[in-house]
Amino acid sequence: ALASGSFDVMAAVMVGGMVPPLAIALSTTFFPKKWTPSERRDGIVNYVMGLCFISEGAIPYAAADPLRVLPSCIVGSAVSGALSMLFGCTLRAPHGGIFVFPVVGNPLMYVVALAAGSIVGAVILSLLKKTRTDVV
Repeated sequence: ALASGSFDVMAAVMVGGMVPPLAIALSTTFFPKKWTPSERRDGIVNYVMGLCFISEGAIPYAAADPLRVLPSCIVGSAVSGALSMLFGCTLRAPHGGIFVFPVVGNPLMYVVALAAGSIVGAVILSLLKKTRTDVV
């Protein structure tokens, strides 16, 4: 995308990659009855991982419950990427996370796209997951 000058595509890809760990972090925080105490505790780390564009924070959750986690993260990422494109955001760096915000074109709307996709992903995930009766 960078070599062809498609900076809008790079922005969409990078914002989409930040969504899965952030969606999981939001879900574990705001819908605690859906998660075990261990999952809730580990979910907090995903705030940092998502903001740093370390998508791997979502892997343990996706491995444990792929039928619920994967669709919600995919939809949330798609929402973020689509909004980033709609808002005309650009990124001239081949990486994501808060470290590249200084080189994002239209950074305020980039944050809006990130927040919207993360919230959508978290809500879908929380609706798909069953409430646990074995946790406090």
